Amino acid sequence: MFTIIDRYIIKKYLGTFSFMLILLSIVVLVIDVQQKIPRIENATAIDAKLNLTYFLVHFYPFWIINLIMTFLSILVFISVIYFTSRMANNTEIVAVISSGASFHRFARPYLLTSLFIALISLVINHFVLPWANIKKNELEAYTYSAANKEKVLGTGPVTAQISRTEYIFINSWNKREKRGSGFIFQKFDKNRKMLYELKASDVFWDKDKKQFVLNNYTEKTVNKDDSEKLADGSELRKSYGHAPEELFPNELLGQNKTTPELLKFIQREKEKGNSNLNTHLNELYKRTSMPISIVILTFLALSLSSQKKRGGLGINLAIGISLAFIFVFSFEALKVVSENKSMSPGLAMWFPNIIFFPLALVLYLRRANQ
Repeated sequence: MFTIIDRYIIKKYLGTFSFMLILLSIVVLVIDVQQKIPRIENATAIDAKLNLTYFLVHFYPFWIINLIMTFLSILVFISVIYFTSRMANNTEIVAVISSGASFHRFARPYLLTSLFIALISLVINHFVLPWANIKKNELEAYTYSAANKEKVLGTGPVTAQISRTEYIFINSWNKREKRGSGFIFQKFDKNRKMLYELKASDVFWDKDKKQFVLNNYTEKTVNKDDSEKLADGSELRKSYGHAPEELFPNELLGQNKTTPELLKFIQREKEKGNSNLNTHLNELYKRTSMPISIVILTFLALSLSSQKKRGGLGINLAIGISLAFIFVFSFEALKVVSENKSMSPGLAMWFPNIIFFPLALVLYLRRANQ
């Protein structure tokens, strides 16, 4: 059963957290729109429908969801520090402890509320956020600088390893139009001897029939006696099992998949022999580690702010923001370290929790025993 104190703390927790959430969303949205207006205007020049109103309806709501989930644990941390510091300064915590309740009992509503938020975050990260990312990533490239936009939507060479013995090379592929030139498909045996080669001058993706259309193609089949069989033609349709987005994945592809889909994608890439999987593995492990950090940071914030200090609310917020910066920076830094294959993705995405958990535990037990 919830007591009056439990309900009071839960109300404070959720109320402060909701206020911080709305405030952050509005402030960051206004700043980001102001910063990206020139790039959105450039997008309008390419396609008239890609105006500011279109972005506000079809991009920013989903971008906000992604932003909130990225910084959710930090919002919780600062919210808990803020309202707990105010309670401490108003001697409310002293009154509760003096009434005979232990500090562990006082901390129970913090635990229950943080578990509630963490559970919701876990479900959103694994199943809802990928849907929002699909919507966001359709337009996000138009908000990039010219150089970064060219990497995502522009033209360049691409390669795909379909299996351990099959490869696709396209000399020039436009990712936005899904059209290119200089297509080569090669198949080898287990001894790396070429068995089949298909070349085409032009290639494009037929979205309706889910096939690649090859123009002006030539085929070469190597027989067992090393003789070659040649063929050519004006048009050939081929299906390689997946759409171009799957065959030539970028770093955003993993964000678009629910966890069951992401697990299948990672397994498929492993079977193909693709060793460049750390970006997608980081995404997988982060979806669970970030919600768990909500509980850890809640107790760290409670331990830091539940005593009245000479500096009051200001010193607690300063400490909280500093630790929040360290936490976010460590996640981003370790993500880069993992992508460079200097650390396993699982360890990289859980390392901040591994460090902050004992810190939160020691500070909590010290505060509880005072």
